[in-house]
Amino acid sequence: MSEPVIKCENVYKIFGANAEKMLKDSNGNVDAKTFQENGCIVGVNNASFEVAKGEMLVVMGLSGSGKSTLLRCISRLTDATGGKIFIEGQDLLKLNNKDLIDLRRNKMGMVFQSFALLPHKTVVENIAFPLQIKGVKTEDSISKAMDMVKLVGLDGRENYFPRELSGGQQQRVGIARSLAVEPDIWFLDEPFSALDPLIRKEMQDEFLRLQEKLQKTIMFITHDFDEALKLADRIAIMKDGIIEQLDTPANIVLNPATEYVRKFTEEVPREKVLLIEDIMDKTKDNLGDLKVSKDEIIENVAEKILTQEKSVAVVDNNNNIIGSINPAKIINTVFGGRKNNI
Repeated sequence: MSEPVIKCENVYKIFGANAEKMLKDSNGNVDAKTFQENGCIVGVNNASFEVAKGEMLVVMGLSGSGKSTLLRCISRLTDATGGKIFIEGQDLLKLNNKDLIDLRRNKMGMVFQSFALLPHKTVVENIAFPLQIKGVKTEDSISKAMDMVKLVGLDGRENYFPRELSGGQQQRVGIARSLAVEPDIWFLDEPFSALDPLIRKEMQDEFLRLQEKLQKTIMFITHDFDEALKLADRIAIMKDGIIEQLDTPANIVLNPATEYVRKFTEEVPREKVLLIEDIMDKTKDNLGDLKVSKDEIIENVAEKILTQEKSVAVVDNNNNIIGSINPAKIINTVFGGRKNNI
């Protein structure tokens, strides 16, 4: 198995004058309340995880959960109080300023909630700006920026100024600007939360399209569980600086690890999230004529399955039968895991 692109081992971020001493004295058993009584705020509490090449890890939590602080530690915009962080095997906390700047310029792209576009520069100039800081010739940087304009669907608006763009278009410029340096690792901190719901949905779809094409290694921060479910390969749910559960969207919905996680999942329309593969049985007996793909979202095939008397065959991409699903399983999955208000 290849080395993870991002690796965190027992990462802590504690704010306050006595943070390092208190962490040392606690032997890693950090109680947020005790620390608070001693003038410290716990931002991240013993976070350990890995992110594989090309994976999108969505870190999800409510305001104050520590999700943005964790991202700032991994990009070293904030120094962690304890633990180890590795980026492609390099010990991030041991890098000097020059190496850290090189790493950020050449490996990392960052997109934040505020678009932070330069108001006196056009779309194409905004996108070219980080390349010019790196020393790329103006002509080459503009050429690259034009490629990015096309990639994010802003053709024809390259000479507009930020004030002439909608919120969604401004966010696309921010995304294009962060992609212009061709980062291997992409950090996005609530990039769509300032947008209205319709534009936000469009941006999520656009983002998934870009990721399918570019296959970046991504950490994406959000407080919106639906957004996390839609975008993530895996989701980390944080509360009070602690990662409560880190798993696939399907496993979080089907098997919440804590009461806190369960509260997020109980109103989720499972049929819109889970795939047939997530709930199929391995048995292949007593099958009817109907076949469904393992990759189908339940909602898309539920009606067909519910009309069957026998179990339905589940097939892989080569049309081989790999399991089965019966109508009762569909009913139980859709209605069994949710509060019943009838």
